[in-house]
Amino acid sequence: MVDLALSEEFSAVSSREAALKRFGRSDMRFRLMTLGAALLVVAIFAGLMVSLLRGAWLALHTFGWSFLTTTVWNPVTGKFGAFAAIYGTLISSALAMLLAVPLGVGIAIFLTELCPRALKRPVGIAIELLAGVPSIIYGIWGLFVFAPYFQQHVEPWIIDAFAGIPYLQDLFAGPPYGIGTFTAALILAIMILPFISAVTRDVFETVPPMQKEAAYGVGCTTWEVMWRIVLPFSRAGVVGGSMLALGRALGETMAVTFVIGNAHRINPSLLAPGTTISATIANEFTEALGDTYVSSLVALGLILFGITFIVLAAAQLMLKSLDRRSGGKAP
Repeated sequence: MVDLALSEEFSAVSSREAALKRFGRSDMRFRLMTLGAALLVVAIFAGLMVSLLRGAWLALHTFGWSFLTTTVWNPVTGKFGAFAAIYGTLISSALAMLLAVPLGVGIAIFLTELCPRALKRPVGIAIELLAGVPSIIYGIWGLFVFAPYFQQHVEPWIIDAFAGIPYLQDLFAGPPYGIGTFTAALILAIMILPFISAVTRDVFETVPPMQKEAAYGVGCTTWEVMWRIVLPFSRAGVVGGSMLALGRALGETMAVTFVIGNAHRINPSLLAPGTTISATIANEFTEALGDTYVSSLVALGLILFGITFIVLAAAQLMLKSLDRRSGGKAP
């Protein structure tokens, strides 16, 4: 009997050891798989950087810093400068964010705090469906529907409204083209609005209900609850959603190409035609003849990649600064 009991106990211990070894091997395989996925992302990033640098080297070596500071873009003479495209990219994206972020956050507040239950789901689905519309559809709609209406009914009013006001009269000077930087910014704002509102709404819904109920219990208004409780708790998500939207705005191609005018010059008026990095690449890459021309377009892609990286890094630094001020810990 004693031998049988010892044998059963030894068998149980052996089974537990075998199970632990099996679980250990499974855990090791899982770690190796996740490590491989992470290294694959790093390898893709490195390969992309190397390809862009190799492709852009001829233009950067030929033009030097003047490639970033000049606006000349003349394939006939072989002179290329990226400043007009960089300017158009930054201005159109900044205007789009200036318009879309407050509206998107406002929509998220309405859906989470103020919207009647019967409307919450239909409105939320309608907003999310906008994110699935292809960008070329936005471009076609912007060119054939929005731009003509904007030219005939909105731009003349804007030009007259700011006439005689210093700085603003130059910023919104005519003639009304319909297409231009401001039109592209409006189309971009419509395109990125679903990203901001959807992500912000989901983040707002993660706020613990007890915190909001406690604030309401001590007499706070809805505005105070959102400003003092919900936004501080979810600021990382709000910034993340905004950065996701900004990434699409910076790299958007087809919709902007249709409505921005594709003019390689800098005009102080937002109503005048301009260009962006992605629009320039889309318009001219198939027609690029000569190594310098192709290299200049690849250099534009490298610059856009760098701008996106800088924006994301700045967002992370901003989040860490906000967390330090609040005494929290940055993710």
